[in-house]
Amino acid sequence: MFKEHELEFEFAGKTIKVSTGKYARQATSSVIITCAETVLMVNVTASEEPREGIDFFPLMVDFEEKLYAVGRIPGSYGRREGKASDKAVLYSRLIDRPFRPLFKEGYKNDVHIVVMTLSVDENVPPDVLAMMGAGFAVELAGLPYDGPVGSVRICLDENGEFAINPSEAEQLASDLDLVVAGTKDSIMMVEAGANFVPDTKVVDAIEFGHKYIAEQIAHMEKFAQMVGVKKIEFTPPEENKALTKIIEENAKVDLEKSMINATKASRKELVGAAKDKVKAALETLGEDHELNLYLAKDKNAFGEAMKKFEKKLLRAQIKDKEVRADGRKPTEVRELNVEVSQLPKVHGDGLFTRGDTQVLSIAALATERMARGLDGIDSETEKFYMHNYNFPSWSVGEVRPNRGPGRREIGHGALAERAIEPALPSRKDFPYAIRVVSEVLSSSGSTSMAATCGSSLALFDAGVPMKCAVAGVAMGLIQEPDKTVVLTDIHELEDFLGDMDFKVAGDKDGISALQMDIKVRGIPMKTIRAAIEQAKAGRLHMLEAMNAVMPKPRDGLRGNAPRVTQVMIPTDKIGAVIGPGGKNIKMIIEKTGADLDINDDGTVNIYSTSDEAAQMAKEYVEIGANGVKNGQVYDGEVVKVLDGVGAIVEMIAGASGLVHISQIAVERVDDVNAYVKVGDKVKVRVQGTDFKGRTSLSIKEVDHPPTEEEVKAREEKAKSGGDRDRGDRDRGGRGGDRRGGGRDNRDRGSRDRKEEANA
Repeated sequence: MFKEHELEFEFAGKTIKVSTGKYARQATSSVIITCAETVLMVNVTASEEPREGIDFFPLMVDFEEKLYAVGRIPGSYGRREGKASDKAVLYSRLIDRPFRPLFKEGYKNDVHIVVMTLSVDENVPPDVLAMMGAGFAVELAGLPYDGPVGSVRICLDENGEFAINPSEAEQLASDLDLVVAGTKDSIMMVEAGANFVPDTKVVDAIEFGHKYIAEQIAHMEKFAQMVGVKKIEFTPPEENKALTKIIEENAKVDLEKSMINATKASRKELVGAAKDKVKAALETLGEDHELNLYLAKDKNAFGEAMKKFEKKLLRAQIKDKEVRADGRKPTEVRELNVEVSQLPKVHGDGLFTRGDTQVLSIAALATERMARGLDGIDSETEKFYMHNYNFPSWSVGEVRPNRGPGRREIGHGALAERAIEPALPSRKDFPYAIRVVSEVLSSSGSTSMAATCGSSLALFDAGVPMKCAVAGVAMGLIQEPDKTVVLTDIHELEDFLGDMDFKVAGDKDGISALQMDIKVRGIPMKTIRAAIEQAKAGRLHMLEAMNAVMPKPRDGLRGNAPRVTQVMIPTDKIGAVIGPGGKNIKMIIEKTGADLDINDDGTVNIYSTSDEAAQMAKEYVEIGANGVKNGQVYDGEVVKVLDGVGAIVEMIAGASGLVHISQIAVERVDDVNAYVKVGDKVKVRVQGTDFKGRTSLSIKEVDHPPTEEEVKAREEKAKSGGDRDRGDRDRGGRGGDRRGGGRDNRDRGSRDRKEEANA
């Protein structure tokens, strides 16, 4: 029934098995790729006809997390997978980026790559295996692209040596987590997070990984040959020379002016003038001219031809003169402006402006309970540092509805988040959930790196004890057969018309995040090495500007940020502090206004903007865990008055005691109600416990503490079980007549003791 093909090979010490022909036979191609107990299905579907009316290649990639792959039921209300998680979106982008530039120019058929996680083994993370599976599947589809594409992950082992495709645990323990994708000859994509690893070591890791990519591609080519793949024939559309000539004759002057010390506004005006002149020239030809008939048929032809000519002029100017559109040299950074503490009520803020790119980052601190819960297929279940990146349409002068974060926003936010993470303090040293929101106010290229700089400033301003400041820079590339020029701090035109967007973030010593996307058929290692070296100078320049405004984190938290007070309690007392149904901890929060987090190791974090409230909450926690201490004075509240006996005072839910009538005041007390009422706030001193283990309190001894002799006598009496008839003796001491009123007194004593016991 099935015409299966299977290939098994060893790669980086693991056995990989790839098969096709059994599943998803209506897709253009489908493979099952297996490594250990991780099993993925990768399906590729391509439409038979190109999509009309578009000027881009319509590639879609979806990484679908199936929680059954790890034996779990989704935690959502509907108990099924819904919107893709941020991590799934990032994996989809990871697959998309190396494939997209390799498809033939002009190919506009819809292509969809879908990865399904059927089984996931924690020793084999699915992301890089999915990229490998996509390499096999796209090759089997026979589509017109310059592949195959291979990919590997490189980490550092315990000896600091490079390791290929490690387990999840090894990946998390490594100071470097780098994913490289490429063809047999060139690097196509780099994505990395690092603990400030030296720049040169990161380059060495990329070069190390590329050797394994070539080995992987050999297996893809072998498998395609086994299956008998036939490549789809595709002829790119020819350039319309008549249109090109009219554009060159009419647009050249204004387009060249738009690339000489131009701002975004002046460039827009000059490019608009160039288009108007070309359109006017076309109108003189008449509606029936073959060129106008061609443009009427292909609505995108005019825009594509203008873009192509503009690209040609910009690249020639940079290559021949090494002068960029805004007048900078290749290594120069745009003008910088750095500000902090602009918003009075937030916990921290930083405004980072670079040329026409401007990002406002705002930090918020909260209890660890505000960490983000995750419901994915890997081991990460909580995120304590969150970075959100927002890119509104008005930041580029456009009008479009806001429909929430898209894949671009999620990707850019994750990159800046990854860049900052190695600089954050440990949770033990700084037990907070931290959120930073980067609002793009104006965009002219490299907003993700501006968000990295803004995030660092906001966290410094909030008083987060960061290990260092972090800055980022985006590098560009003009790659021609006779010359290659690397550009520092690219603006939007160089990103749009150039060959590379290479983002590098870190501190003065090393790299914390890396992301490289290219638009050409690959770049050599020597260019990558040059770009990273040049990026370091740009990064240091930005760090210098940031440190001039805020050289270190603020001493202490800013403004209304919650302060944390830590208390350690025995783990077996956690339940007592929480109380039945959370009664005690709710009461503490209600009475003090502080917020509390209790960890499994007995660490209690108390968050409050008031030192007084934090101290009160700490006192309550200690009482709940350890009970009250003899001789200690506590704040309390009268919760019950016992006529003729005394008053019950509550210090914390579950910790209360009796103030006997004889302990309410120095003078004789006949009527308890004359001295205290329910709801009164009082201070009480703990006298100890009676023979039944009940806590005895005193109001009068707050200001008149007992002598050492009295304390010792009281302790001895409690041990011996004495003072059982305290009510009778007190009454006798107040002049009661044993003989005349003995029965009455005994009855009162009995009633008093019953009420006291009930209390």
